[in-house]
Amino acid sequence: MRTVPGTASPAAASAAPPGTGRRLLRLARRDLFGAAGVLLVTGLVLLSLIGPLVAPYPEEGRGTANVAARNLAPGSAHLFGTDELGRDILSRIVFGAQPALLVSLAVVLAAALIGVPLGALAGYRGGWADQVISRITELFQSFPPLLLAMVTVALLGPGLLNAGIALAVVWWPWYARLVRAEARSLRDRPFVEAARSMGVPVRTILRRHVVRNCAGPILVQITVDLGSVILAAGSLAFLGLGAQQPSPDWGLMVAAGRGTIFDQWWISTFPGLAIFVTVLGFNLLGDSLRDLLDPKSVRT
Repeated sequence: MRTVPGTASPAAASAAPPGTGRRLLRLARRDLFGAAGVLLVTGLVLLSLIGPLVAPYPEEGRGTANVAARNLAPGSAHLFGTDELGRDILSRIVFGAQPALLVSLAVVLAAALIGVPLGALAGYRGGWADQVISRITELFQSFPPLLLAMVTVALLGPGLLNAGIALAVVWWPWYARLVRAEARSLRDRPFVEAARSMGVPVRTILRRHVVRNCAGPILVQITVDLGSVILAAGSLAFLGLGAQQPSPDWGLMVAAGRGTIFDQWWISTFPGLAIFVTVLGFNLLGDSLRDLLDPKSVRT
């Protein structure tokens, strides 16, 4: 088949990866930390999906006690040992991956849905709208995040759902400030002014031109926040304000072993390592995404 001069053949066109794909391959080859983040996050997602199928003791993972095997040290029968009720810690960690991921996703998405529109409106409109939204944002950020979440849960009552609501209340101002700064830099760009001069509604300008051009920083912030929310939710559970027994929550598991940390160290250590590895994975992935989505930061 003849090819028109100056054009690429269909096979060549299909074989050539897009620019983003080539940058991704280059980053994967030289960014070992980013590759490690992808592997860790992928492992967490897989564990949350197939956890009940691979857990060695599914019933104990759900919370069923086995008093005859209580406080067993790590061994061949229980790789991570057992807790004070005889439940297999490895199974509990595996079962805890799904609620940890789902809660963090729900909290971050809720915070983004609140903060992104408010930040876009404040940055684009300016004036009194910017002043009101900025003052409310600063009011929320004037309190330590965990302390504000604790107060909110104390008002709503302990539980996983209320902990998620409290964390969403704490997290949305960060998205509002991020998008506000981006919107202020975009509102005087020629393409935004052209849309405004053509009579395009403000809602459409915010959606198509402002928020869409903030997608990169928002995605990076979401990725990093997923790990931070898992850590915060675990902290609330550790204090008795988040998930309650017998839920397979990593923070609850750490709290359960704090009184016997020197004798039965494995009860708190392995759930704590699960939180550490998860947060590390999301942070590494967020850094890699920032390099991928910002061409200026990609080394040539």
